[in-house]
Amino acid sequence: MLNKRDVDSKSTKDQQMRHDEIPADSDDPLLNVLHKSIRFAVRILAILMVLVIYWSVADVIYVIYERLQSPPFMLMDVEDILQVFGAFMAVLIAIEIFINIRLYLGSNVIPVQLVIATALMAIARKVIVLDLTQVSAEQIMGIGITALALGICYWLVRLKT
Repeated sequence: MLNKRDVDSKSTKDQQMRHDEIPADSDDPLLNVLHKSIRFAVRILAILMVLVIYWSVADVIYVIYERLQSPPFMLMDVEDILQVFGAFMAVLIAIEIFINIRLYLGSNVIPVQLVIATALMAIARKVIVLDLTQVSAEQIMGIGITALALGICYWLVRLKT
């Protein structure tokens, strides 16, 4: 069981790790107006992201429909399936970005771990839909190094929290 000192120590540690990107209030009235305008802009981004998600879902439905309607009827080859997977992953990435925006609006703090996880998902999407005939060895190495760096970064952030 935690005693009061352990709870206070954990609370202090949380406060030291947390910082407000856009504080709710300031002594300077101009900063307050500017911060409110930025928060309003972030709300607009959240609305636009929801619209993008719906549009992307409609696109996934359309892509599947198109692939199933083209000869051979009701069949998809591996390339078609990879395109559908890529479309699905794009929707999931958009949802992750929306969650980032929502968390930012709720706490004024950028959720670093979630941002890194979203970047990892974007790299995973790239790897899944990668056409090896269209990319060079340097590009493949760059994607691999990026994935490795993001993985290490995610691991280090998880250790910190």
